[in-house]
Amino acid sequence: MAQKVRVWDLPVRVFHWLTVLLFGLLWWTAEQGEMQWHQLCAYLLLINLSVRIVWGFIGSLPARFSHFVVSPQTVVKYWRQQYRQHHAGHNPLGGYMVLALMCLLVLQLGSGMFTTDDIFIEGPLYSLVSDEVAHGFTWLHKRNFDLLLILIAVHISAVLVHEFHGNRLVCALISGNKTLPDGVMIAEQPGLGWRWWLLLLLIAAPITYWLILPLLASW
Repeated sequence: MAQKVRVWDLPVRVFHWLTVLLFGLLWWTAEQGEMQWHQLCAYLLLINLSVRIVWGFIGSLPARFSHFVVSPQTVVKYWRQQYRQHHAGHNPLGGYMVLALMCLLVLQLGSGMFTTDDIFIEGPLYSLVSDEVAHGFTWLHKRNFDLLLILIAVHISAVLVHEFHGNRLVCALISGNKTLPDGVMIAEQPGLGWRWWLLLLLIAAPITYWLILPLLASW
């Protein structure tokens, strides 16, 4: 007997789809040489990612790292059972993929703060390091992007496999609801909406003041 339950809260869904949009825009602006727009998208992604990381500690249960980052033994067991287990939130493999993608995004944004194109655009922290170090960060920024593309391709492939087997992950990340068989533990969904809005304000305000407004003023 199947049951439809609310799994993903609004912050998780906003983070996911906004990351997809901003990552695509970051790629496009870099390809087109629109580096000021590239920086703006990077700062918006920084806000988005920072909120999600904090939400991973104070958000609803399925959003918390403690809920979906499990032991390696659990991942191996899940792999050996050929994905027959159902999970209300991220499955064990998916949890590690989310963690890996977040870590690479942190590295991408962090390295971008020190990069330079040797023409017009420099990262906001470029002046704090030597030219040699800055070029090292620029190299890392480009190579890490390639690694991100590989992981994203793996992630999309895994999602398509689950969709083929009837696990509608894409729809779940749009509506927040998941269809689960009876017996699957349903995660607690506390009302934390006010906490998300407060968190968004506390993170967005300083980034907007120190990074976004000076960037817009330079246009």
